[in-house]
Amino acid sequence: MKRLLIICTVLCISTNILYAQNKTIKGRVVDDHLETLPYVSIVINDTVKVGKTDLNGFFQIDIPISVKKISFESVGLDIATIELVDKCNEVEVVMMLRGTYDFTTTKRVDKLRMKTFKKLPQLHKEAFEKGIFKTDKACYAQEFIPYYKKTRK
Repeated sequence: MKRLLIICTVLCISTNILYAQNKTIKGRVVDDHLETLPYVSIVINDTVKVGKTDLNGFFQIDIPISVKKISFESVGLDIATIELVDKCNEVEVVMMLRGTYDFTTTKRVDKLRMKTFKKLPQLHKEAFEKGIFKTDKACYAQEFIPYYKKTRK
């Protein structure tokens, strides 16, 4: 009887440990005009699609604890790659619209994109004030990925 009790206890604990290796992330995605974005793909490890947003831009995904970077991808929008903070379970993302830049150098395009990128924290706060987001600051880090890359001589 003791052995059966010990075996059941060990199985229950090991099952809970395996379950605890995933975490649930939920949130919302909007564009830089604060309009919701439906069907934005959510990707980890650059290739594994783990979910997508609903019609109102909301999502809920389960990812491994080891994953620190999540990408949000959609047609007509720049890819938003964010790096999660350990205690971050609510992710609210503002994505930039991708423009068409005819007869413009990539260096100039990056300057224009950087100008919009620098406004993202203010847009996040504005979305909070309008009731679109639940938090006034993002709990993640987002880096700017330029199109233009300098070559060394």
